[in-house]
Amino acid sequence: MDTARDIREFLASRRAKITPQQAGLPAYGGNRRVPGLRREEVALLAGVSIDYYARLERGHLAGASEEVLDAVANALQLDDAERAHLYDLAAAQRTRPARRAKRPRGPIPASIQRVLDSMTDSPAFVRNGRLDILAINRLGRALYAPLFTSGTPRPRPVNIARFQFLDPAGRDFFPDWDASLNTTVSLLRTEAGRTPHDTELTALIGELVTRSDEFRTAWAKHNVRLHHTGSKPFRHPEVGELLLDFDAMALPAQPDLTLTAYSAEPGTPAHDALRLLSAWAATENASAAAPEAQAPRPERS
Repeated sequence: MDTARDIREFLASRRAKITPQQAGLPAYGGNRRVPGLRREEVALLAGVSIDYYARLERGHLAGASEEVLDAVANALQLDDAERAHLYDLAAAQRTRPARRAKRPRGPIPASIQRVLDSMTDSPAFVRNGRLDILAINRLGRALYAPLFTSGTPRPRPVNIARFQFLDPAGRDFFPDWDASLNTTVSLLRTEAGRTPHDTELTALIGELVTRSDEFRTAWAKHNVRLHHTGSKPFRHPEVGELLLDFDAMALPAQPDLTLTAYSAEPGTPAHDALRLLSAWAATENASAAAPEAQAPRPERS
C-alpha cells in the first residue's frame, strides 16, 4: 500500500463532499473550480495555515499531532469510521514496516470453535480483516454454502470478497448488490488503513482491482465504515431470500479477528427460513455421513 497516496486521495475525497454551506462558510461567486471545499477553506476551519494543510493533503501526516488530526476531522465532518481511518493512516506513516507488530497466525483456538458450535440456532463465523472465513459453525456453513461449494478455483481459506466479486454466483447470493458491494470494499479499505503492510491483504486487493471493474471503481472512492450491527439480505439456493440481523464482535484475545453472528426475530419469515436452513443442513450432514457408515468394515483375521 502507498500510504502517502492513500492520505492524499482520502483527504481530497472527503473535502469534495463538503459544500461551503454545509461547513457554515459563505460561498463567494458562482464559479467554483473544485467540488466541495477548497484547501484554504479546510485550513480556515481547522485553524491551521494553508501551507500546513496543503502539506497534510500531499500525504504528510506523520508529524501531525492528535489535536491537528482532530481539527482536520472536525473541519471535514468525518464520521467515526472516517476519523479512525485518518488516525490509522497517520499511525501507519509514523511506523516503519519492519518494526510493525506481526499479525497473529496459526489455527483458531479450539475454544473459539467450541463457542461457535454451541450457537446451534444462529449462523456464526470468525473472520479476519481480509474477510477470510477462519472458523464457522454448522448453520453458518449452511448459510454460506455457495462459498464452500463453488466450482470456481479458489485458495484457502474461503474469502468473502473474492467470492463476491470474482465468482459468478456472488451477485445472486448477495441480492442487495450495491449495498453489499460498498460494505465489502469499505471494510477492506478500513483494514488497509490499519494494516498497510499486510502483504496478503495487498495481494488480495491487487487481484480484485485487476479482475473486477466494480471493485476498482468502488475502491477509488476511499469509503470506510465500522460494521458492528445491522441487517443483511441473502438469496440462498435452497431456502430462498432471507433478511438476517447481524452482530459483529471483536475477540479480545484475538484483536484482529471478528465473530459475526446472524439471527432473526421469532415469528418472522426470516426465522422460518433459518429453521428450514437448519433442517437442510441436518439432511446434508446425514447424507455426507451415510457413505462412511455404509462402507464395509475390514474383516478381522
